[in-house]
Amino acid sequence: MKKVLGMLVLAAVASTTCAAGMALAQDGKKINLRVADSFPTGHFIPKYSTLPWMEQVTKRTNGQVTFEYFPAQQLGKAPDLLNLTQSGVADIGYVGMSYVSDKMPLSAVAQLPGSFTTACQGTMAYWKLAKGETMNKNEFGANKVKPLFAIVLEPYQIYTANKEVRTTDDVKGLKLRSTGGAMDIFTRKIGAIPVRMAAPEVRESLSRGTLDGLIFPNESVLSYDLQSFVKFGTKGGNFGSFVASYVVGDAVWKKLPKNIQTIMLEEGEKATAHICKEIDTNIEKAQQQLAAAGVKYHTMTPAERKPFEDVSDEVAKEWADGLDKRGKPGSQVLKGFRAALAEYSKN
Repeated sequence: MKKVLGMLVLAAVASTTCAAGMALAQDGKKINLRVADSFPTGHFIPKYSTLPWMEQVTKRTNGQVTFEYFPAQQLGKAPDLLNLTQSGVADIGYVGMSYVSDKMPLSAVAQLPGSFTTACQGTMAYWKLAKGETMNKNEFGANKVKPLFAIVLEPYQIYTANKEVRTTDDVKGLKLRSTGGAMDIFTRKIGAIPVRMAAPEVRESLSRGTLDGLIFPNESVLSYDLQSFVKFGTKGGNFGSFVASYVVGDAVWKKLPKNIQTIMLEEGEKATAHICKEIDTNIEKAQQQLAAAGVKYHTMTPAERKPFEDVSDEVAKEWADGLDKRGKPGSQVLKGFRAALAEYSKN
């Protein structure tokens, strides 16, 4: 009860502060916005996108816009940050799409296994959809938020504590961390047991042995300091991904001056393009660091990947059909995403 009351008070204070700030903004005075996410200090997502984005917005507005940054779940748990942004506790919040799959199910299109081979292919294809009418109507607009920038991570690999993974037979019965949604479907279809949890909770679960491994991006293994708990990793697998988006609440956005909106969106475009390049560039470096820490890698052969790829095709169809039956444009979004991937894969 105390926690709920505290959040309500904080929301009221944030709302009042924001309203006052927006009124002052019309006179060219200071605007201070609260930005919240769940990433630990030093994590590559805020390092390569959030922090530079805030810095550039402040610079380009000549200091009119400043930010208070609350990392590491200081304002709330990762699954709650969408709600906290909608309610005004945060003005801008990180949304991990898997954590809100009940509210934003279409975004999982960029998390389907086997979809793309680089972070930039996935990121730019998803970003094109995110700015379109269909996603605005069904995802962002429907949840009263506007996307500022987004990141789709590189294809996830399988990291395990005690068993090397080469084939689908090797994962049968393993308890693997999943982001939910399509990754849950994929994990079950390859014979493993999906354990849905937010990334900040993974370390404790691995240390206690309640997880046998995880489907995870390479650099995040380092960011969350998991290298001492995993002994094996795959290379060349394509086991899904994760969409991270930073959004601003509609109430805040509508009160911002047009010139500031333009600057935020322009810098969001730059942040989106920049971070995916950093991710792709750092994959090999992250794997080298993990190998030095004792992780043994297996590079999967085409024959070993084939059964996983067959399952990936089944998952995509099942995901789209399931949304269609719920009255959501699953097949339409899947088609659009694949078309965007084809476009960006040529670049």
